[in-house]
Amino acid sequence: MPENTLERSIQTKQEKEKAPFLAVISKFRELGLLLFIVILAIVVQLRNPSFLTAENITDMITNTAILSILALGMMIVLITRGIDLSVGAIIALSGMVSAQVVSTNPNLHPLVSLLLGIAIGILCGLITGFLVSKIGILPIIASLAMMNIFRGVTYMVSDGKWISSYQMPDSFVGIATGKILGINTLIFIAIIIYLIFYYFINHTRTGRQIYAVGSNPDSAKVSGINETKILMLVYTIMGGLAGLSGVLWVSKFASAQGDTASGYELTVIAACILGGVSIAGGSGKIAGVILGAVLIGLLNNALPLLNVSPFWQSGIQGAIILIAVITNTLVKRGVNRNNLLRRKI
Repeated sequence: MPENTLERSIQTKQEKEKAPFLAVISKFRELGLLLFIVILAIVVQLRNPSFLTAENITDMITNTAILSILALGMMIVLITRGIDLSVGAIIALSGMVSAQVVSTNPNLHPLVSLLLGIAIGILCGLITGFLVSKIGILPIIASLAMMNIFRGVTYMVSDGKWISSYQMPDSFVGIATGKILGINTLIFIAIIIYLIFYYFINHTRTGRQIYAVGSNPDSAKVSGINETKILMLVYTIMGGLAGLSGVLWVSKFASAQGDTASGYELTVIAACILGGVSIAGGSGKIAGVILGAVLIGLLNNALPLLNVSPFWQSGIQGAIILIAVITNTLVKRGVNRNNLLRRKI
């Protein structure tokens, strides 16, 4: 056997041994993330016994509910190889308009304010989706432009003024503090959205088409998938969830401001990346996204309890996100190599 042939044979054998290992990591990635969260929680508890108290856990889950709702919407946008930077601005706009409406109509049912927020978000999402799918503007450019426009509209609508808790009726503020079937309203809404998304992504034709568009747009077109329709849909869903979250946000913090949720879209994207969603599109699981949101919520809650400097808090979160991105890249590269080797065989 020639020397070059022998070397290629040895290299191929090594790749075959390495690739399945990375494929296994890919399959059990969520389990590893869950294990990391558990270990981190135990370490924090040993340093501060007040961390795993019922009150703190409830507060942490409640704070994470809005993030996890937004992360689900961002997940399907990223799966299609897109991105939406207007999330924080939509939250501010829908929250501000809803707060203004309930402040002038205190007898309005809370459900109406929620539907109003969703409607505003859907309209914003439709605009961004139109720019991306119909006009062909890059998602990062389109959403960046709309982020500034939506934020500007929020300041125009509010005339630069805040709406405080004393201007909001108790029924509106009670959305975040109330309970449904003994479960906090924010958590209950998040659970319902999780279940709907799980069915939508895993058991509907449209859900499979979303993955197909992100995995291979050219093949998706050949197979008859309407890419324009899919892109419009994912941005509209993202907008609707952001609009809903805007109402929940203002209700929770009892304050509507022009700069509400400024930069929060980056936190949402970080939760998706930590959960294993590929920014290259085509991959992502609901379980991973929820765990990613939980990890960020845990860090936001735990680091102050450990008296970590706010400057270090940002650095630590950034380092964890960077590690997650590197891990995702290596794992995906290994899985792709494994699939290529299988086809050769």
